[in-house]
Amino acid sequence: MERIVVGMSGGVDSSVAAALLVEQGCDVVGVTLRVWPWREAEDPVKRFGSCCSVESVADARHVARTLGIPHYLLNSEAEFTRTVINRFVDAYAAGTTPVPCVACNRDLKFGSLLGRARAWDATAVATGHYAGVARDPATGRYLLRRARDRHKDQSDFLWPLTQEQLASARFPLAELTKTEVREHARRLGLVTADKPESQEICFIPDDDYRGFLRRRNAEIFHPGPIVDTRGNRLGTHAGLPAYTVGQRKGLGLSTGRALHVVDLDPQSNTLTVGDAADLDRRRLIAHDVNFIACEPPADPLPVDARIRHNHTPAPATVQALADGRAEVVFDAPQRAVTPGQSVVWYQGDCVVGGGVISRSGGG
Repeated sequence: MERIVVGMSGGVDSSVAAALLVEQGCDVVGVTLRVWPWREAEDPVKRFGSCCSVESVADARHVARTLGIPHYLLNSEAEFTRTVINRFVDAYAAGTTPVPCVACNRDLKFGSLLGRARAWDATAVATGHYAGVARDPATGRYLLRRARDRHKDQSDFLWPLTQEQLASARFPLAELTKTEVREHARRLGLVTADKPESQEICFIPDDDYRGFLRRRNAEIFHPGPIVDTRGNRLGTHAGLPAYTVGQRKGLGLSTGRALHVVDLDPQSNTLTVGDAADLDRRRLIAHDVNFIACEPPADPLPVDARIRHNHTPAPATVQALADGRAEVVFDAPQRAVTPGQSVVWYQGDCVVGGGVISRSGGG
């Protein structure tokens, strides 16, 4: 009997992932990672910890009891702070907009938790991500695939996983829609069946990332010049971490026309704004790239590339460069290519690979 550790956040997705594995006859062990101090707000909707509040841990434990599996709570606060929170703050200080879920998946869920699972004689870690893993019979490579439910697909948060990590990853929800997941939870009488969706960034209450950054390190907010694309000064910004490429509201400018953030330069502490057309880019450079489906291509490889989670993948080519970088060239300009975000390239349902968009990455 295969032993599998399931990361249980206390939400419906991870609950059903565990349930499906139990139904398949696996020896399932539920684990909840406590990644943040428990601090409850008066309004339950605004409580930090969609993934690790007292309530969420209780829900995960209740589901485990219903399924008849053991459940453990692991204190991962220090590691989460080091690998996710600190990097999140540092990225904003460097003028980029990070995706913290990527680091969490790579370093915690399929990093330290996988290591712990192996110490427990488990062969794999499973999560409630909407994605899939397959094995290419021709090459033997493990492949990351998009989920059947395109609206819930989370493959773009998993692109850094190595072959070793993918070999030990299980995603039981790959072929289910969100509606089917909830129906399955109701059938089993799980307390999480109708639990609301969690917020996008689990460690930022009320989605106020600026307030979070100020509390973590107020020194990264330095007022500086706002200029147009010709270098003309238009005003003063409140600190580069308060802005992101493509942003239109909250600039504090009265120019009589809509302006968007085009670039953030931490070296000169300058915020550049321009028209919507100034956001269009056909080319970008990515760093920290990971090719999953193939070796890094020396020649341009046709793909569909996604530059943010809600972006529709667009036709492009990707070519490996030196030092773990890659160049992506789109067939048509894409709007608001944002440094720090993930660029993920696909061929059909297969995730070819991905990387982090560099700050100075083409035009």
